[in-house]
Amino acid sequence: MEPEAEPTEVAPAEAEQTEAEPTEVAPAEAEQAEVAPAEAGAAEDTQSGDAEPVPAAPAPVAEEAGVAAEAPAPTEAAPEEAGVAAEEPVPAAPRPAPRPAPSPAAFAARPKAGPAAAVAPVPAAPATSLAEAARWGRVEGDGHVFLTIDGEEHPVGQYPDVSNDEALAYFARKYDDIVAQIVLLEQRVASKAPTTDMQKTVTHLREQLAERNMVGDIRSAEGRLDTLSTEITALEKAEKAQHDAVRAAELAAREAIVIEAEAISGTDPAQIQWKTSSARMNELFESWKTAQKSGVRLGRSNEDALWKRFRAARTVFDRHRRAYFSQLDSNNSAAKAAKEKLIGEAEALSASTDWGFAAGEYRRLMDEWKASPRASRKDDDALWARFRAAQDVFFSSRQAANDEIDQEYAANLKVKEALLEEANAILPIKELGAAKKALQSVRDRWEEAGKVPRADMGRIEAGLRRIEDAVRQAEDEIWQRSNPETKARTNSALSQLESAIAGLKDDLAKAEKAGDQRKIKAAQEALDARQAWLDQIQRSASELS
Repeated sequence: MEPEAEPTEVAPAEAEQTEAEPTEVAPAEAEQAEVAPAEAGAAEDTQSGDAEPVPAAPAPVAEEAGVAAEAPAPTEAAPEEAGVAAEEPVPAAPRPAPRPAPSPAAFAARPKAGPAAAVAPVPAAPATSLAEAARWGRVEGDGHVFLTIDGEEHPVGQYPDVSNDEALAYFARKYDDIVAQIVLLEQRVASKAPTTDMQKTVTHLREQLAERNMVGDIRSAEGRLDTLSTEITALEKAEKAQHDAVRAAELAAREAIVIEAEAISGTDPAQIQWKTSSARMNELFESWKTAQKSGVRLGRSNEDALWKRFRAARTVFDRHRRAYFSQLDSNNSAAKAAKEKLIGEAEALSASTDWGFAAGEYRRLMDEWKASPRASRKDDDALWARFRAAQDVFFSSRQAANDEIDQEYAANLKVKEALLEEANAILPIKELGAAKKALQSVRDRWEEAGKVPRADMGRIEAGLRRIEDAVRQAEDEIWQRSNPETKARTNSALSQLESAIAGLKDDLAKAEKAGDQRKIKAAQEALDARQAWLDQIQRSASELS
């Protein structure tokens, strides 16, 4: 079969088209094949027996030279092509040509899917019917297809050796592919999927519609793309606002980490709780790493500024901690050395039998121990155990010696208890001379009896001291009563009071005679007071005599 002659009614730009394989191998159509793969099946459905060729999918240009045996395929108007390539069709039933593989640009232009849970299943776009396609295009007898837009026809391509319906349906399916992608994009926008590359997809679909290589309601599709562009812009603004809010919250959280770290590092090293503070600084560092891995990016400048502050706070904290524990180790060493010296002295005294001197030295060592700085808890406990052990050796030895002495003094205790009973018989004192003689006899035998056990010494000595105090008090009372000076003072006071009372009685008589109540009252009060004093002194004088 000879190549067909080029139709004369095609526009000059259309004369460059090829009559063999369709030349539309743009990446967008490869993408359409993935988004709306129903085209290949639809093309196969248009077969009309062995005599009718099946419209094949476009093949890559590089394969055109090797498909001379294929059936005639539709060609599209391509004004930009430099020449015309003709291919001789063969009568055999055609096979569908392989579709071109998507290019990287097609993958880049394809809208990215949102989260699986947020995207609803995409229903297939309804195929354009022949009647609907006929509204927007027509086919000439030689298979050339034209698109009508706003009353103006545009050449679309050619599908020779097929019926007009098949040729029109082929180019209508290309429009259906675009509509299917628009439907998918509308659903993504409605579900508020991420807007990544959505505007690129809109631009790419506009470019495909502008190629005028399909038949359908182009203006409707363009209007839907305009609406999508506006909605995507609004969705992008909402996404940006949400992203800014999340970023602000993340920035505040990261700032809080830094502020707390700075507060910890700024605490006075002498007052800080190093164990809890170190644990908290480690928690803050882990929080920082987690935020860096899973949180939103804050921007290089913000990240660097906050990290420098956080790192500086951690550096200061570590420096203070090292300095503190270094000083603490030094202090511990000094405290250990001081207490080791005290322990040495205590251990040297532990074998002493000079009980009084050694006991005094141990009291001194204990005072110095209390005044010494503390070492670490573990070291201090061990040092104290050694110091206490040395004391225990001494005091245990002294107690053993005292116990032995107490056994020797047990008989003396019985003698002194009997003497104490004899002394108690002196009370109450009736005759001072006899009481003093009896007490002196007890004292003489008391000294001869010797020492008593230490535990009973206080009780026994206190009992004898009570008897001695009673005898001494009785002797003092007798002396006071027999003291000549005391008697003279008493007699003088009596004479003065008696003279004063006589004068007051005269004053009272004169006041009564004059009827002066004020003087009567004053004289009577003075007389009563002097009389009371006189009575008291007379009683004392009676006791002295």
